[in-house]
Amino acid sequence: MKRRSEASRKSSRRHRSKPRSNPWSITTIEQFVALPKRAQDMLLALPEAVSLMRSNDIPARRAAGASGISRSTLIRRGGSALKKLKSGRYAAKRNDHLFRPVIVISENGPVEVATRNFLEASKAGRHSSAVERYLETGDDSALRRFKGKYVIDAQGNRVALLTDLDELDRLGSRGELTFESLYKRSR
Repeated sequence: MKRRSEASRKSSRRHRSKPRSNPWSITTIEQFVALPKRAQDMLLALPEAVSLMRSNDIPARRAAGASGISRSTLIRRGGSALKKLKSGRYAAKRNDHLFRPVIVISENGPVEVATRNFLEASKAGRHSSAVERYLETGDDSALRRFKGKYVIDAQGNRVALLTDLDELDRLGSRGELTFESLYKRSR
């Protein structure tokens, strides 16, 4: 039987460092808040850059720069949200699975929800706009489209969207549905 060398015995005794949380696999707001500020900023910048590419049809370099990250970081960390074209340029996919904290006006009032789906985050944004329109003008036509709808969070839980006009009026009069409170998580 072979004996292990003293160097290999020593290396097996070394203590390994405690594994750190992976900022790319978080699914809750609590995990997001526990991250260092720099990792939080990166997680917020990635979907911002992809959204700029998607909505304004701008190149990856400009979108990354406008979001405060490098093009290589955008491609490396947000690559699942991008597709490489034959020309060598990158374009945003229709949907992506990047982490996004969004404010959802639920039956429990405004709550911050972690999503990993562009379409769910977009639905939450359209609902917030419909609520804002109703509170400012009294027009509930856009809000009617969300009756019985929900947003699915990063863990797969459904968060029902509030469409009850009396409850929206009550929350609005208490100041819980101001523009600032609905869009508070920004960089």
